[in-house]
Amino acid sequence: MKNQLRIIGGEWKRRMLPFASVDGLRPTPDRVRETLFNWLMWDIQNAQVLDLCTGSGALSFEALSRGAAYVTMIEPNSNQAQFLKDNIRLLKAENCQLKVMTAQQALVGLNTQFDVVFLDPPYGLNLWQELAEKADPLIKNEAYIYVEADCYLSKLVLPSSWVLMKETKAGAVRAGLYQKQA
Repeated sequence: MKNQLRIIGGEWKRRMLPFASVDGLRPTPDRVRETLFNWLMWDIQNAQVLDLCTGSGALSFEALSRGAAYVTMIEPNSNQAQFLKDNIRLLKAENCQLKVMTAQQALVGLNTQFDVVFLDPPYGLNLWQELAEKADPLIKNEAYIYVEADCYLSKLVLPSSWVLMKETKAGAVRAGLYQKQA
């Protein structure tokens, strides 16, 4: 059976998109995604979005479906990147860019200021602190940062300017919405 994710809301609601079988690749659960996009309902419109660890593309495609102005996706796995390219073509999503490289490599070349950032790295790689520190200069003041982890969010080392606004839990997944304060 093919791996598929379902877009929950917006223009592409109920669309099913395939993704690769890759170790550590787990789309954000539907319930958590629904909660996240309810939190971001008024802020995702026309937003510049950065998806640091795109994986299945669940968060990126959901953001585009709900009116994000532009999404920058980062996915180092070439097999999964091909699925993302195919899904971008399928949806005719021209307001996005896919960088096939690690988040660390991609962040060096970015100079956009982002309104919304998704930080959901493969849990086993423990990249939260490193990616947060490297991405922070690209995040606008008052921007929102979604963080997903398999541990209590309080255990993560994140920039002190990131203030936890809301959090949720679904099974082993813990997720929080932070806002960058000036």
